[in-house]
Amino acid sequence: MDIAGSVWSFAAVVALLTITPGLDTALILRTSLVAGRRPAWGVTLGIQLGTLLWGLLTAAGLSALLAASQPAYTALRWAGAAYLVWMGLRMVLTRHDAQELPEQPQEVGFGKGFGRGLMTNLLNPKVGAFYVAMLPQFIPDEAPHAVMGLLLAGVHVAEGLVWSAALIGFASLMSGFLRSPGVRRFLDRLTGVVIVGFGVRLAVSD
Repeated sequence: MDIAGSVWSFAAVVALLTITPGLDTALILRTSLVAGRRPAWGVTLGIQLGTLLWGLLTAAGLSALLAASQPAYTALRWAGAAYLVWMGLRMVLTRHDAQELPEQPQEVGFGKGFGRGLMTNLLNPKVGAFYVAMLPQFIPDEAPHAVMGLLLAGVHVAEGLVWSAALIGFASLMSGFLRSPGVRRFLDRLTGVVIVGFGVRLAVSD
């Protein structure tokens, strides 16, 4: 397989992964609906930077080392699970009255969203495991591994940005309905339950 064929094949695989509903989709939609476009783009760029860093680590061989070290993988898995459960429980258990919703746009800025997206991605060792398992299959023997790994991670990031833009645009179009107080409270708690579920699944997975 030549470089062009590798890029197109990898793009097809990660496109399916990107549009499959998961933690990133839930976090971006929830942030866009509750806090607005700017924080949602912060979350998006944080997630994509994490993806790019995982690609770089894989190309450098560090992710493979992490995958081979069971104690290191377990420590990262538990840290990620604890972070997700903590974040989800905050969404579920936050108390507020009918006139005041949690995390108004002025309280959740771009920087906080960026940090949340980056931490969510970097503390998920399954992202690293995906790259360790997938990248070598799409790197031709004659291609420089570090450069090719960065290129493939860039493809993944580009697709993630396009999908995130669609999610944020959808949330903006539906803002009149989805940002009503009752709906926003429901979405806040629903997303919190989903994130806690991802955290628990990460904790109990082998």
